[in-house]
Amino acid sequence: MNAGKHVEESAPIPDQTNPTIAAESGADRPLALKPLPAVIEHRAAGKRAFAKRLAILIAVVGGGLGFLYWQAHRAPPLPAWIVFGNGRLEADPITIATKFAGRVAELRADEGDKVKAGQVLAVMDTRDLAQTLKKYEAQIGLARRAVDEAIANVATTRSASLLAEQEMARTDKLVKSGWATKQLYDQRKQQLDAAHSAQRAAEQRVSQAERALVAAQHEAELVRVNINDNTLVAPRNGRIEYRLANVGEVLPAGGKVFTMLDTSYVYMDVYLPTLKADKVKIGSDARILLDAYPDHPIPAKASFLADQAQFTPKMVETQNDRDKLMFRVRVRIDPARAKAHGDSVRSGLPGVAYIKTDAAKPWPPALQGPRK
Repeated sequence: MNAGKHVEESAPIPDQTNPTIAAESGADRPLALKPLPAVIEHRAAGKRAFAKRLAILIAVVGGGLGFLYWQAHRAPPLPAWIVFGNGRLEADPITIATKFAGRVAELRADEGDKVKAGQVLAVMDTRDLAQTLKKYEAQIGLARRAVDEAIANVATTRSASLLAEQEMARTDKLVKSGWATKQLYDQRKQQLDAAHSAQRAAEQRVSQAERALVAAQHEAELVRVNINDNTLVAPRNGRIEYRLANVGEVLPAGGKVFTMLDTSYVYMDVYLPTLKADKVKIGSDARILLDAYPDHPIPAKASFLADQAQFTPKMVETQNDRDKLMFRVRVRIDPARAKAHGDSVRSGLPGVAYIKTDAAKPWPPALQGPRK
């Protein structure tokens, strides 16, 4: 019976579109479609189950291999005496700006240029100041002539005073011996007093002329200082980050021309929670690990610890709220090292700063840093 049933179930479905087959079956209307054989359904279900089991097996094996790889390559856990925070490498920015309003005459640097302290970066138009300087230089010449004339006048008045003193001495002797009158004595005395007054006035004019000369010299020197201040120089060694003005632009006082980076002051600011920030001290040894150079820890020191928390909730009433307080900590690279590697400084590179809270403990091998 099972064989007969199997044959019956496996018999082909009559073609309802063939009239001969329909007539032989004794049907006077088209046959209804029968469902697919059970054997075919069993085979399809078996294939789907096998594919599903295979996918699960592949996922399990792949996950296991991935976990083993992660275990083999993941960084070892940090010791308890090391705290860390994410940040970006920064160099101290310096703005090169004008002291006076004026027109940009020359630009001698551009973005990306390395510059040295004292190097001329831009020159402002100083033609008006140059004319003012010439005016004061002319005044200096006149003042010097006035001083010379005053000195010569002093010499003349001194000669007149000396002559008046001599005549006064002779007249005094003649009056005492009776050969001169009292009237002549009074005349000589008046002449002597007038000579002395003229000499004092001449000496005062010399002093006034000298002060006028000094004032003219100071005015000229002030103009020279202003001209020099219109020559914009780099205050430190570094690199030009942005050029903010073009030749011919008229800038106000304080107008920005360049922004440069002081590559000797390189740091990273990180934010640490209360319990970690409390362990950090100024001068604590640190390491900076940049994402771009994960195998090159950079030695640094903790140089700043904020005394006020950031990201503070409005009301700090619970232990949970206190745990949310974050303090800014600055980790700075040694200036000598930063200066020696100034070409490699790239402001804005992300990374992680690690700070050692126990000076007696060693750094892990991955954070040892370069050998000196």
